[in-house]
Amino acid sequence: ETPMSTTISWVAAISIVLASIIALRQDNLKARLAYSTVSQLSYVTLGAMLAAPLAIMGGALQIIMHAWGKITLFMCAGAIYTIAHRTEISKLDGLGRSMPWVFGAFLIGSLSIIGIPPLGGSWPKFFLMAGAIDSGKSILLAALIASSVLNVIYLVPISVRGFMRPPADPEKDAHIREERKKHRWVIIPPVITALGALLLFFF
Repeated sequence: ETPMSTTISWVAAISIVLASIIALRQDNLKARLAYSTVSQLSYVTLGAMLAAPLAIMGGALQIIMHAWGKITLFMCAGAIYTIAHRTEISKLDGLGRSMPWVFGAFLIGSLSIIGIPPLGGSWPKFFLMAGAIDSGKSILLAALIASSVLNVIYLVPISVRGFMRPPADPEKDAHIREERKKHRWVIIPPVITALGALLLFFF
């Protein structure tokens, strides 16, 4: 361990939290996911700089698990745009009732990113937290915990909006159901990757 690795681990921890806060302020769905990616990739840097075996394992697993969860979310965003032509989170109310498979896949991808078992994304966070303790930098657990809480705040409400809120325009939602039939092929990939996020937990 060197003073530089300690400095970079702190920069990574700050980036994890700061990018999550910026993500929280984005109404554009893809922008929110992009800032989330900045935060999540900083986990990899943190794992490498902690230099403990468990932390390195966590950083390596994060590359795979985050990629699988985040590609699910981006493909869901693409499906929402293709079928409903909506890009703003504030305009997704009730859309999950017309696109249940897409919003269900988005919820599974979100829970994996957050680190909820039994989804693949729970393993990297477990190993990174154990690695932080093992390397004597338990204080960095605060960044990982804060990030998980912020993940909940900026990801879960998207699916909640879709499923729980009434549609803003029921007539448009009827049109969306017709569009869904024409573009049903865009629903399949995020459902497959959401299933993959579940299976990766066990592999």
